[in-house]
Amino acid sequence: MTRPGGGGGHPGAAPSLEKARSFGPSLRRLLGDLSDYRGRLLLVVASIVASVTLTALAPRILGDATNLLFEGVIGSRLPAGITKEQAVAGLRANGDNTFADMVNSMDLVPGQGIDFSAVGRVLLIVLALYLGSALLGWLAAYLLNQVVVGTIAALRADVEAKIHRLPLSYYDKAARGDLLSRVTNDLDNLSQSLQQTISQLLNSVLMVIAILVMMLTISPLLSLIAVATVPLAVVATAMIAKRSKPHFVSQWSSTGKLNAQVEETFTGHELVKAFGRRAEVERVFDIDNEALYESSWKAQFISGIIMPTIMFLGNLNYVAVAVVGGLRVASGQLSLGEVQAFIQYSRQFTQPLTQIGSMFNLMQSGVASAERIYDVLDEQEEAPDPANPVTPRSDSGHIEFENVSFRYRADRPLIENLSLQARPGHMIAIVGPTGAGKTTLVNLILRFYDVDSGRILVDGADAAQMTRDDLRERTGMVLQDSWLFGGSIYDNIAYGDPSASREEVIAAAKASHVDHFVHTLPDGYDTVLDDEGGGVSAGERQLITIARAFLAKPTVLILDEATSSVDTRTELLIGEAMANLSSDRTSFVIAHRLSTIRNADLIVVMEDGHIVEQGTHEELLDARGAYYRLYNAQFTAAVE
Repeated sequence: MTRPGGGGGHPGAAPSLEKARSFGPSLRRLLGDLSDYRGRLLLVVASIVASVTLTALAPRILGDATNLLFEGVIGSRLPAGITKEQAVAGLRANGDNTFADMVNSMDLVPGQGIDFSAVGRVLLIVLALYLGSALLGWLAAYLLNQVVVGTIAALRADVEAKIHRLPLSYYDKAARGDLLSRVTNDLDNLSQSLQQTISQLLNSVLMVIAILVMMLTISPLLSLIAVATVPLAVVATAMIAKRSKPHFVSQWSSTGKLNAQVEETFTGHELVKAFGRRAEVERVFDIDNEALYESSWKAQFISGIIMPTIMFLGNLNYVAVAVVGGLRVASGQLSLGEVQAFIQYSRQFTQPLTQIGSMFNLMQSGVASAERIYDVLDEQEEAPDPANPVTPRSDSGHIEFENVSFRYRADRPLIENLSLQARPGHMIAIVGPTGAGKTTLVNLILRFYDVDSGRILVDGADAAQMTRDDLRERTGMVLQDSWLFGGSIYDNIAYGDPSASREEVIAAAKASHVDHFVHTLPDGYDTVLDDEGGGVSAGERQLITIARAFLAKPTVLILDEATSSVDTRTELLIGEAMANLSSDRTSFVIAHRLSTIRNADLIVVMEDGHIVEQGTHEELLDARGAYYRLYNAQFTAAVE
């Protein structure tokens, strides 16, 4: 949706993202945002390291319990009263060398069964290790949650502040629904991605390292077998992730485009119904929805291949480790507890690799959302206020244009070498055909856009050398399209001056003829409106916005077709109120209904960005020029 009331020459909507950008720079920038909480992040890393270490130690110690059980069973089958060496010699004498090698590698006493007290102590140690690991994991999750929530809150605040620093030209080209999607959906998706990936990713990477160390202490040969498929898993993950990244970017770009279409349709639903365009709207929605479906399906499907691929390679590892490990137990080179611990490690080794692979799904989605957020943060801001701003010596409302030129697009001139003078207390009416530059002219006064050349003087001071706040505090504006905020009628009027008393608010309401219709409402001034002004008519909404301008008591008043939505009687009443309001302040009135500006002190006629005529109503009619033609087009044609 483009800005209402804009003059000609506005650029079209911004194109949506098509290609995936580099994953690395966006990820590094995101990590830079997280580094603001480096102290807590260090505690998170320390907690995860400790938790992983305890988890990695547990299987090895649990293997001791397995050894105690197995050695107890084997020892109970051997004759009591002999030594282990005698038992081994007897087995060899009987030709049972394999069993003899296995018994020789064990720490057992022939004839003695399972030492359940020793097994119990080992199990208690393992329980303590797992409990400690869980507590440290909970601490890491708690701290990480604070980091992520704080980072997203700061990022959301940065986006909010950025939105207020962006020039109006950005909103002219940005689809409102897409912008809302970036600052809501993309931020929420980034938050969920960070919460789900950082902890698991750190935990998985550290777990791989810890488990690899523990496996090497048990058997380098089995460790080599266990890690043999890791390069294949890494290559497969990288290839799949590379193919899925463009689809994640397309997914969130399509989401923004669909939101923009839905927002636009819902905002203009009355027009859609009035012009019978429901089928067309549904067709466009189906196209955008299908595009979102395709990109989402491809992104999730392709990235979803990572986990089953890694699980398949992990199962191959498991089979190889089990076979080779069994042979080494039989030969007495490893104990059963060591092989049991190693098999558990091998399964745990595959699990974090699987988690890392699955995390790429969320990471790709999160970084794609981060890129869209950073797009907004990287937009060029409006020029900053001067370091040493000037302040007008008076506050009379003397406005002067000196050879002002402006264009929305470099290749399309709009206003060229325009000069105009508005004396204090005068009403300046600006008329002309659509696209002549009328609204642009008053927008330049407020520095919604900066002039390309020339200057605008406010009480002798160059507007470009003033702060925007100082400039706009002197100016009140009523737009052609009235805009109300969600809240009561009283709050919407008081928006013009939050420090005003209730008596002043009601006085402004009476001056703009709001007070009359407010008393017909059940809740009076406390009637709550939505941002579209539901519950009051278009003309009544316009009156509320005029009351808001009345309350602000500006030095310069700008009315952009302010009476376009009111009836003829109300228009006359507002005209009288405007005359009183404008008696001691400068006012610019943009009007298409020429009957409303007959009493203007100066009427400026614009065509193609130039002033072609200026004078009073009678002078311009006598000149029989452009104003005369406009006037006769309205009244003579109507009579005919």
